[in-house]
Amino acid sequence: MQTLGPLRPRFTGLLKRPWLTRTFNLRALSSASDYSDQSRGGLPRFFSETLPSSKGGVIRVEGDEFWHMTKVLRLKTDDRVDLFNGKGGLVEGFIQNIDRAAIDFVALEDPKLVLPQTPQWHVFAAFGSLKGGRADWLVEKCTELGASSVTPLLTERSSNISDNRVERLQRVILAAAKQCQRLHEMKLNHSMKIDNLVPLVAKSKLSFIAIAEATPLVSVLTSTTKEPSGLIIVGPEGDFTEKEVNMIKQAGATPVGLGPHRLRVETATIAILATLMLWSDAQKMINP
Repeated sequence: MQTLGPLRPRFTGLLKRPWLTRTFNLRALSSASDYSDQSRGGLPRFFSETLPSSKGGVIRVEGDEFWHMTKVLRLKTDDRVDLFNGKGGLVEGFIQNIDRAAIDFVALEDPKLVLPQTPQWHVFAAFGSLKGGRADWLVEKCTELGASSVTPLLTERSSNISDNRVERLQRVILAAAKQCQRLHEMKLNHSMKIDNLVPLVAKSKLSFIAIAEATPLVSVLTSTTKEPSGLIIVGPEGDFTEKEVNMIKQAGATPVGLGPHRLRVETATIAILATLMLWSDAQKMINP
């Protein structure tokens, strides 16, 4: 699948702090049980672009994460915490020192690298016109459920997304990643028109488009083969136009239904993603 460039700022830009640049070796963990064990630890977890290179290594944590540690959670010297870098890196350590601008974090172990889970689900949803925090909710839940990326779709009935939403949505993603303790950041891509989506669908072996009265998603999955990645496509309020649906279907997307009721954009998106994540987990048990 074609790589989509994520928006800036991402986690790093949001926190606006100068990080030490170090090269470090990570011990890889690849099994599903390893991922579960390492992504659901009991210690408070904070984001850091840079991790200590080895056990005993020290880095400074500043900015928003420093504020969260000391002013919100009121952590103190010698308290233990985890740091993650949004790319699968994770290390446990403790707070060695607190000053007015930062804390000094000391690693109690070598950093670990937890590999991403498959398949990687990429969400394309026309949520640019949603109001009242509904877009925030969609992005938050996609992060919690494990989507690899979210791309706002531009359609005839949802033709734009406000630029001032970008930083807010990035903050939603970071907060959700910390809350659910996922180790790989979810990318928020630049908005995309249907014409640019079609080639991605054509290259993907696994793509689903939500369409009213189509074959139920669960029924479709009984004859679906697991692939390394897949696309989830959801239209705007008022749905795709007939022309847009035909373009996406002709490119290779499979129409799927979500029951007898008319669903909001965010509801349909989460219903498909949650079902596919559960199906993916079941496939791992059948074909480990």
